Amino acid sequence: MLDLVSTRRDVLKTGGALLVAFTFADTALPALAESGPRRKTVESDEIDGFLSIDADGRVTVYSGKVDLGTGLRTALTQIAAEELDVSLDRVGLIQGDTELTPDQGPTWASLSMQICGMRIRQAAATARKALVEMAAARLGVPATELRIEDGTIKGDDKSISFAKLVGGGTFSLKVDNDAPVKHPASYTIVGKSVLRLDIPSKVTGRFTYMQDFRIDGMLHGRVVRPLAIGAHLENVDATSVNDIPGLIKVVREGNFLGVVASTEWAAIQATRKLKATWSHWEGLPEQASLWDYVRATKINSDKVMANVGDSAKALLDAPKHISATYDFAIHTHGSIGPSCAVVEIDEGKITCWSASQATHRLRRQLAAMMGVPLDNVRCLYIEGSGCYGRNGHEDAAGDAALLSRAVGGQPVRVQWMRADEHGWDPKGPPTLIDLRAGVNETSEIIAWESEFFIPGDGLAPVPLIAATLAAVPPTPIMEPYRFGNADVMSANSAIPYTFPNIRTVAHLLAETPFRWSWVRSPGRLQNAFANECFVDELAAFVGVDPLEFRLSHLNDPRGAELLQRLAALAKWRKRLSPRRDPQDDVVTGRGMSYAKDFPSPTYVGAVADIEVDRRSGEIRVQRFFVVHDCGQVINPDGVRNQIEGNVIQTLSRTLKEELLFDRSAVTSLHWATYPILTFPDVPDVVIELLDRPAEKPSGAGEAAAAVVPAVISNAVFDALGVRLRSVPLTPAKVLAAIERYGQRPSREL
Repeated sequence: MLDLVSTRRDVLKTGGALLVAFTFADTALPALAESGPRRKTVESDEIDGFLSIDADGRVTVYSGKVDLGTGLRTALTQIAAEELDVSLDRVGLIQGDTELTPDQGPTWASLSMQICGMRIRQAAATARKALVEMAAARLGVPATELRIEDGTIKGDDKSISFAKLVGGGTFSLKVDNDAPVKHPASYTIVGKSVLRLDIPSKVTGRFTYMQDFRIDGMLHGRVVRPLAIGAHLENVDATSVNDIPGLIKVVREGNFLGVVASTEWAAIQATRKLKATWSHWEGLPEQASLWDYVRATKINSDKVMANVGDSAKALLDAPKHISATYDFAIHTHGSIGPSCAVVEIDEGKITCWSASQATHRLRRQLAAMMGVPLDNVRCLYIEGSGCYGRNGHEDAAGDAALLSRAVGGQPVRVQWMRADEHGWDPKGPPTLIDLRAGVNETSEIIAWESEFFIPGDGLAPVPLIAATLAAVPPTPIMEPYRFGNADVMSANSAIPYTFPNIRTVAHLLAETPFRWSWVRSPGRLQNAFANECFVDELAAFVGVDPLEFRLSHLNDPRGAELLQRLAALAKWRKRLSPRRDPQDDVVTGRGMSYAKDFPSPTYVGAVADIEVDRRSGEIRVQRFFVVHDCGQVINPDGVRNQIEGNVIQTLSRTLKEELLFDRSAVTSLHWATYPILTFPDVPDVVIELLDRPAEKPSGAGEAAAAVVPAVISNAVFDALGVRLRSVPLTPAKVLAAIERYGQRPSREL
């Protein structure tokens, strides 16, 4: 483990020793640590971009995607170890270091296995083939007669190690997309449950999170936030903090105001005592009128995600109609550990340590903000205590960069506080969905239409707060990947079901109340909530069991198999919802939900058993059943971790979380006003994995989240006979729905 205090020379002099030491073991890659300065290729078509073998035969894997606490490091290590036939403890991982790892885009959308994992597999297969050919030439033995055992290539009576073949050197070969990968039947590591490599040090408190990171000579910076999001800084009295011991400088650039001090406590005191005057600003909509604001927002463009038949005509001709509007509240990330970053500027070279899940993108943003060439910026990933989405980590880095420049490049650590995190991180945007369906005389669904009101910002990265406040002129940031926020938000609006006439449209809005970004499962969560609830409404409308209804409109054998396995796991009994006229104070209900994820083609189905207290309106989830199909499973235990995390975190978002604000700023600045799920509220989670070794792995980081809100809402309908169409599903909304709709009569099959 890297000590909490390290010298800058030790941290930076090697090509990757920092993250090697950080992320796996004290003994990791000593040869690399001693190799001195070097430039390593980061090209994604080169073996050396992804793999190296040192003089001791240890393998280093270089990943542009990063482990956010998802277990990615363990899974990528398994893939490389399996393909190279080396033991797991001889493989280390460097992740998210812009000087050493390929730019594979942000770690988002459950794409890490598809993009990074499969590229590492192919690079390892290419390396394996090359190593065997090299060994055949050295040993004078046909390649077909050689085998690999833990990094040693053996014939009948001859052998040679990877280290002797290439140790300390480079492959200098292109990744061969046709190099044969191992057959799943021969796997000894992939597909087996491996204990997470990061857990022991986290459990014992030895793990170094970004919030724990220190280097020698480091100063501490804090930013004084405007009282209103759009306020201007009118004047500052720097002398108001002259009496604070350890204060080094008050920094002002436009509306950016911060302090630098020798200790963190001195910086905190200075931000609290510094006298500054801000202009008045009330540019946010009234929270009570949020959905009117969303509906009235200018639409920049429309994305038609599905267009089958003639839905307009079918709706016009349909004798019966059903419609509903769903909404999903603004969410903050609610990271348990507020964002943190350290930046140092040495002879014009910027080094940034950050928990950003998009270090290559952050590098471009820092270069643009600081007005330096891209080659002069290096970002190194250190896992943060709390992430899932573009939270405040990048913004803390922007703060630290401006403050470091103001004190001559000395390293400056910026640690946000709870009010910074809740008040200033990018938000999960408000989402509004209108749905309509037409039903014919024989109770068949003949038309489905939906309209999604979502923000559309193209592919631009979320702007850094520091750059905005300091009024840095915007600079185009060219990126090698073409997948952005709006693509994620709109992609999952299409439904997985077959109806004769379907039209789904995403209205891309010109603006949203807050700077927005992805929070875990963006778009999927909101869109699946509306779609799966409306499917349930249609099933009830035509008097069909929710499972039977889904299966009858699902032309996907893999999805149908998953739903049938879900029914068996949860012991689903054919039912109509609601099943009874609720009379007891505490009533029970059961709901179902299904989604096929995009862009990771993962299938997920869920059933939830809940209780609802009709007196208080409180919903309590008792059991949650999940069947999950993400193709080939690399680490079953790791996938289960992800499913459990998705369920628990999304239950919190579904039942409790909602950003509060007035006309000027966020007002839910602490946990009392932005509550999250607590341990007593966690349900039993029962999981079945459908492992498909012959399929490529898709994603598990976000997919299971998508089914959670709808399954709870559908269970509430089953229990009470009332529809909840607005997340969060708070007790107040339950009581209002009971009052508004009353109780439905019982309906039995």
